[in-house]
Amino acid sequence: MRSSLSSSSSSASSPSFNLKPSPTLSLSPLSHLPHSTHRSTLSHLLSLSSLPPSLSSTHYSLSLFHQINRPNTFASNSLIRCLAKSPNPSHSLHFYAHMRRIGIPTNNFTYPFVLQACSKGSLMPEGVQIHTHVLKFGFDRDLYVRNGLIGFYCACSDLGSSRRVFDGYPFVRDVVSWNVMIVGYARAGEICVAEKVFDDMPERDVVSWSSMIVGYVSNGMLEKSLKLFRQMIDKRLAVNEAALVTVLSASAQLGLLDYGSFVHESIKKLKFPLTINIGAALVDMYAKCGCVELSRQVFDDLPKKDVFAWNAMLCGLATHGLGKEALDLFERFTEEGFHPTNVTFVGVLNACSRAGLVNEGRQHFNSMIRDYGIEPEMEHYGCIVDLLGRAGLVNEAVKLIENMSIKPDPVLWGTLLGACKMHGLVELGVSIGSKLLELEPAHDGHYVLLAGIYAKAKKWDDVLKIRKLMANRGTNKSAGWSLIEAHGNVHKFVAGDKDHERSLEIYKKLEMIGLRLENAGYLPGISSVLHDIGDEDKIHVIKEHSERLAIAFGLMVIQVGYPIRIVKNLRVCVDCHEFSKMVAKVFDREIIVRDGSRFHHFKDGRCSCLDYW
Repeated sequence: MRSSLSSSSSSASSPSFNLKPSPTLSLSPLSHLPHSTHRSTLSHLLSLSSLPPSLSSTHYSLSLFHQINRPNTFASNSLIRCLAKSPNPSHSLHFYAHMRRIGIPTNNFTYPFVLQACSKGSLMPEGVQIHTHVLKFGFDRDLYVRNGLIGFYCACSDLGSSRRVFDGYPFVRDVVSWNVMIVGYARAGEICVAEKVFDDMPERDVVSWSSMIVGYVSNGMLEKSLKLFRQMIDKRLAVNEAALVTVLSASAQLGLLDYGSFVHESIKKLKFPLTINIGAALVDMYAKCGCVELSRQVFDDLPKKDVFAWNAMLCGLATHGLGKEALDLFERFTEEGFHPTNVTFVGVLNACSRAGLVNEGRQHFNSMIRDYGIEPEMEHYGCIVDLLGRAGLVNEAVKLIENMSIKPDPVLWGTLLGACKMHGLVELGVSIGSKLLELEPAHDGHYVLLAGIYAKAKKWDDVLKIRKLMANRGTNKSAGWSLIEAHGNVHKFVAGDKDHERSLEIYKKLEMIGLRLENAGYLPGISSVLHDIGDEDKIHVIKEHSERLAIAFGLMVIQVGYPIRIVKNLRVCVDCHEFSKMVAKVFDREIIVRDGSRFHHFKDGRCSCLDYW
């Protein structure tokens, strides 16, 4: 809408607005009312139709308005509000222009509704015109109008204008004004400014705290969100569903069980209702924190399950390598009348990939298209290419990529490159790797995979060329790190880490572990080291990998009988995988590792992935 919002009745540029109801709309429900044509009755009915959770249609609201003889400001504001929440909020602006032309007065309730429409439709030029009307008619010091302006400018990503309105009259603002600014800055990625606004607030409500928590999570500051949530609980403040779902999501992303368990216990202590959203978030959190059995328990106990809860459980089983269980759950899902989504099939295909279920994966990929009309997206292709690649069917994977309905992205080629490394396909790997280096010259993973292919073939000159190319292009290999929770604190290790306060003890423990494993017959594998150096030096490099330091620390501080839980950002290397199996056997401990690919449950010298990862 580019039209003027002038109040002049002679303005040809103002849009017309059809007030006639839909000819298909029956008005018979009103005919039996004794005062159906009474202005007050119809105005209040129209007002009720504008309030949530009303599901009234735009046509119904227009029908009511059309029957009002000489509609007043109250009725007009109600219609503006109805139109503002409709799929086409610009209709609210059209009616506002009509209202001005025919001389219906506006008041301080008119403008928040009109600005709400501008916010919803991102109608920046129109909203600026509304702002001029606010100034012209003297509503610029009204609290609700000012909050509408602050929200409008934030919604249109004009934080400068929003802040000017916010600062314009410091004594004409309330907690809503502050909350809107927090949300606006957080959405724009200016989390430090959002923090400053939060800290400066004269008073806070539950929305203030939850907005800050959501802001931290959306900006990747997961631990800060959880610490702020702990403050809320310690202060015995009220919490809302948004905060609970968000901190459960943060716990899931971090993969740290202590955080997630604390949130769950808080929900129980607060006697907060187990809503569908919270239930799905709990299922997802426990699965991503390595407790798939607890995830299943929560899932089974949910009084109501929506598709999000089913998807969370299905994807959780898949990530833990429980392919058969995931497919059984999918069968239950369809039997109970749920319709799969694209996310559902990501979980199904991922389950097949993690468990090596090639035939089942092919069948479900075809069924997704044939039976449910879901067009494959890049993630679906990624799962099926991963499935075929892991199974050694690399040529079939190549043909699938070549016949895709959408253009393959670098991630898909990277998946295939990983399969080439796994199966020692040097020629195809070099061809794909060279293509990837052209497509994404700054992506370190492609260089590492290609160097790995050359190293596996002992082509050290080519490994050196790739490493030089990385250096020349300013690309560095992503540093591997491992996290471990212990007694309410999170400890982070990188390869060769000497910064931990108990570093000397950790290395002594690691040395003792090495001697015990050597006596048990363990021999380090050195194929993952991408250097042409002596075997002894390679063994030294592997010994200091981050997950080994985390395991050593875990043996020091985690009580016997409890699992050692580790989160790793990169895929675990072959030797560290063998090392973890041996530690689990020799020390009779359970080790659970979430790496960049999946979960590994090490127990009794075996891994849940059956060495297929």
